[in-house]
Amino acid sequence: MHVTHLSLADFRSYARAEVPLDPGVTAFVGPNGQGKTNLVEAVGYLATLGSHRVSSDAPLVRMGAERAVVRAAVRQGDRQQLVELELNPGRANRARINRSSQVRPRDVLGIVRTVLFAPEDLALVKGDPGERRRFLDELVTARSPRMAGVRSDYERVLKQRNTLLKSAAMARRHGGRSMDLSTLDVWDQHLARAGAELLAQRLDLIATLLPLADKAYEQLAPGGGPLGLAYRCSAGEPVDSGAARSREELYEVLLQALAQVRKQEIERGVTLVGPHRDDVLLRLGELPAKGYASHGESWSYALALRLASYELLRAEGSEPVLILDDVFAELDARRRERLAELVAPGEQVLVTAAVDDDVPGVLAGARFGVSGGEVTRL
Repeated sequence: MHVTHLSLADFRSYARAEVPLDPGVTAFVGPNGQGKTNLVEAVGYLATLGSHRVSSDAPLVRMGAERAVVRAAVRQGDRQQLVELELNPGRANRARINRSSQVRPRDVLGIVRTVLFAPEDLALVKGDPGERRRFLDELVTARSPRMAGVRSDYERVLKQRNTLLKSAAMARRHGGRSMDLSTLDVWDQHLARAGAELLAQRLDLIATLLPLADKAYEQLAPGGGPLGLAYRCSAGEPVDSGAARSREELYEVLLQALAQVRKQEIERGVTLVGPHRDDVLLRLGELPAKGYASHGESWSYALALRLASYELLRAEGSEPVLILDDVFAELDARRRERLAELVAPGEQVLVTAAVDDDVPGVLAGARFGVSGGEVTRL
């Protein structure tokens, strides 16, 4: 799978941009702040419905514009599709496939698949649990686009449940009458049902990802492993990602855990158990990677997770677009060359760099200069 054309309207710094793309390596080169990352960010947005740089859509719309449009022509084998997203901050986004009548934005998931490497990836190792949960969930959704609906259901139920708990906590603090919490049992069941599905997918993903990540780390930093990935569940179990658990078992685990912490939840006004509070423990050798791995080891770990993601998606379906956003400037010469050699055979590789010298020679291909909002083939 590869993108053959990218069109932008009022996206980030671009009033309009039309960028033809070929298979193989394409590098966008230009000084910082000129819009290189905006181009690959747009491709990534089509794949995930989110940005790797910001958490909301508002910064993606050009200053003074009401909306932004990202459109891409995508080829998979002999099949070509046109996918379009209209970003409307404060209102519902819109989507089209092959210029047909509107579809839900999540219906476009799976048409474009990407694996994106960026300086922000260091947070996978050094950052808070939310970074690792996001990594898992984006990859889960790339494997199975229907999981976007499960994630949306979980977030909706969590919001409703938290609203009820917050109201109960406020009533208690102000000495008011105790609220009728009979509906909390219903929300518990909804939360546990969606949570069990998400938890099962995460556990399966980690078990599948671990050997691929361990292999990738060995390729990037020979003799530096082995890696370990363990799931830390806020419900108290399961922590062994290799243990197969049915969705019904996980549903019961979550229900029991919610019952056990209900008193604390009512006191604090927030849901304390569920996939939204879980984490992944990353180990390097016998030690936790967070707090013990060096800067170079942390980078290698993060890159290994991305390379493992790429191998997994490629094995399970069409090959994703590889995006390397200003990564090589962050790496030492050895890791730079090893990473370049590993990704060079990809069907489509998009690279951003401030100067040509930051792009390893093995990644020869098309070059675009990016300056002042203009994208020019060199």
